[in-house]
Amino acid sequence: MKKTPVFLDSLVTDMLHLRAICPFSWRVFQFRPISCEPLIIQMNKCTDEEQIFDFIERNKAILSEKQVGCAFDMLWKLQKQKTSLLKNVEYVRDHPQFLTLHNLATNKFKLMNDDTLVNVLHITQRFAGESHDPLVEALVTEAWRRLERFDIKLLSEFSSCLADQHLYFSPLMGKIADIVHRNLETTQDLSSLSVLMVNISSLISRHFQQQLVNKTELLFDTIDSSEVNVATRIAQFLRNIKYCYQPLLEKCNNVFLSNVDQLDLDSISKIFRLYKILQFNSFEFIMMAKKKLTEMIPLCNHPGSFVKLFVTLGPIAGPEEKKQLKSTLLLMSEDLTGEQALAVLRAMEDMESRNSHLIKKVTSVLHKHLDSYKPLELLKITQALTFLHFQRKEFSAKLRELLLSYLKISFIPTEVSILVYAISLLPSPHLDEVGISRIEAVLPQCNLHNLSNFATSVLRWIQYDHMYLDSITGKQLKLLQKLDHYGRQRLQHSNSLDLLWEELKSVRGNTFPESLLEETIATLQHFVDEINYINVVEIASFISNTDYLSTLLLDRIASVAVQQIEKIHPFTILAIILPFSTLNYDPPQRDEFFGTCVQHLNSYLGILDPLMLVCLGFSLATLQYFPEDLLKSIFNIEFLARLDSQLEILSSSLSARVQFHLMELNRSICLECPEFQIPWFHDRFCQQYNKGIGGMSGAQQQIYKMLTEVLGGINCVKASVLTPYYHTVDFECILDKRKKPLPYGSHNIAWGQLPEMPWESNTEIVGSRLPPGAERIALEFLDSKSFCRNIPHMKGKSAMKKRHLEILGYRVIQISQFEWNSMALSTKDARMDYLRERIFGEVKS
Repeated sequence: MKKTPVFLDSLVTDMLHLRAICPFSWRVFQFRPISCEPLIIQMNKCTDEEQIFDFIERNKAILSEKQVGCAFDMLWKLQKQKTSLLKNVEYVRDHPQFLTLHNLATNKFKLMNDDTLVNVLHITQRFAGESHDPLVEALVTEAWRRLERFDIKLLSEFSSCLADQHLYFSPLMGKIADIVHRNLETTQDLSSLSVLMVNISSLISRHFQQQLVNKTELLFDTIDSSEVNVATRIAQFLRNIKYCYQPLLEKCNNVFLSNVDQLDLDSISKIFRLYKILQFNSFEFIMMAKKKLTEMIPLCNHPGSFVKLFVTLGPIAGPEEKKQLKSTLLLMSEDLTGEQALAVLRAMEDMESRNSHLIKKVTSVLHKHLDSYKPLELLKITQALTFLHFQRKEFSAKLRELLLSYLKISFIPTEVSILVYAISLLPSPHLDEVGISRIEAVLPQCNLHNLSNFATSVLRWIQYDHMYLDSITGKQLKLLQKLDHYGRQRLQHSNSLDLLWEELKSVRGNTFPESLLEETIATLQHFVDEINYINVVEIASFISNTDYLSTLLLDRIASVAVQQIEKIHPFTILAIILPFSTLNYDPPQRDEFFGTCVQHLNSYLGILDPLMLVCLGFSLATLQYFPEDLLKSIFNIEFLARLDSQLEILSSSLSARVQFHLMELNRSICLECPEFQIPWFHDRFCQQYNKGIGGMSGAQQQIYKMLTEVLGGINCVKASVLTPYYHTVDFECILDKRKKPLPYGSHNIAWGQLPEMPWESNTEIVGSRLPPGAERIALEFLDSKSFCRNIPHMKGKSAMKKRHLEILGYRVIQISQFEWNSMALSTKDARMDYLRERIFGEVKS
């Protein structure tokens, strides 16, 4: 028989003694034996918060920093599985054992490794009830101390924690930006980099922005094509830095198109918002998203989700879908929050929907919440209601009262400009002494965008007072002078194009007062050598909106396009050509410039956005440039069918504008390039369009009366004549070979009615029906909109119309507003002599 070892015999004896002395302890020991499993494995087996909290209570004395981190992680994983996250967060936060865990983390955070530290910070922020949680502050401070050793993944996670606290402009975020900048060359993780790009975007220079864009392009093909979140963050970064960089946006768009089945309402809504701000158009994405969103209409039965669907789908929906959206929203309108009501109102503005019943329902909600809106939201409300022609005195009065009350206490220049601009849109736009003094107080701190807003508001205010009160006060004019002074001062102190452009990029050139615009163009001309492939598109767009002809700037734009065309994205060529078309200007290297631009586009004709291609064709036609390949890619059945489907998702005004450009392009080709044999197919469209012709202006009425005297009677002149291809001529007369007016066979047609076509066929050339030696004369009155803003140089569309009328056989007489209203023509006799000279070539001796 084997003998028991002495040490084992001794152990058994000791245990029996212990049982005899401490029976209670023995029972406890039997009931709760020490587990052989590590604590983290035990925690991972917990299935609800109570088990976690029970575990914390039992083991709080022995939990290590790693186990504390695991407890936080488990609690957050359980929360993410809940349907009502907020309710469960409150339950966890208020639990006594959560305070125990919170205290343990406070005592042990310095021992945590970097990953655990940042993860605990992330989770604590989501559970924190106070705005300044001491643990959050301690964790942020400790992370700051360790920052230099964080890898890019951990750095991105930490930057998101700071972003959650809205610390975008903090020194700590600046430090993170510096680390990203120093390590950018070796960075290969685009997923983490995209997070950092979004979070540091408010702090970085234009040069660093461009570096990040270039790096993102290099790394984009390394990510999986299903990485929707990465693509969304890249688009968000471009939105944050206000840079519509087409190559990257196209890559992001391809990711979205490849994963459209994975996109939910929130994702699609976010992508649409980003595209709208960046002015990026993807017809394919819109159509795919439209189909998916339409399927969601019967599934969204909660006001929050349905409002998001209404806002996203409404502007691109067809008539039936819009009707369904509006009828459903009417049923939910009583349950809308103030924020949701504002979102609906802005969507209705985008949809150009003037459904009076729905507007009343939405504005009643707005009225209840009006006191809670911030100045920018009040401006959006005012703009939308103005566009929708909503008028209700009590609502406007309360809105004005609220705007004025904000104005009296505001000291922030941008906020003051927003408030003043909103007030200027209301029925009674003028300001009292307090409002004027508030504007004057902030002027020295205003940027060019603020000053532009003020100028537009004051001019609107002056126009109102002049119209309704028949007076313009010295205070108004004095305020304009101050605006002009500070604007000039700011422009003259600009020392680089990049810094100047930061202020100008959000300004529409047509809102600047004359003197300020002149100074702006002079400043841009001063920096003309700094225009390059990076900024040429934005500057060309700005000039297009100013109507200001600067040959120096346009020549530079053309030169940059010719020399650096490979660095310019093809989809931006329209923006570069547009100022030349609008302002009717040919650069010195005209043919090389247009040829280079069109050649750069040729391989993209099949994928260009239909709207862009139509507008590009029209712009080139305005300049008498007709690239055959481009035009034939427009005038074919496949393209026109694609265009028709796109027009269905546009607002009615934009759709009409595109259709009108297509008609004008069709007309121009038929008249100027008949050898292309492109048929005219816009008769029906033009007949519908010409039903809306309005009445004569005051100057046109004067000219008409004088023409009847000069030509010898009302039957010798016609007003509002439609030519073949539907150009409208203000006045028409016919002179025989002896320059005597020929009377028309029938009485003159009244203005405002659709006249009969003056010839049998809409393609027949004018002169074919005239007596031998006779000539048909078209007299056109050109107002200021027909000329450049700074000089009496005729703009593109007016010049093109003159060419067309001459091809149709007219001798064209254009009477400019500047001549007609000049001192030289200040009397009736002088004007009569002027008309005789222009028509007959007679000069009164």
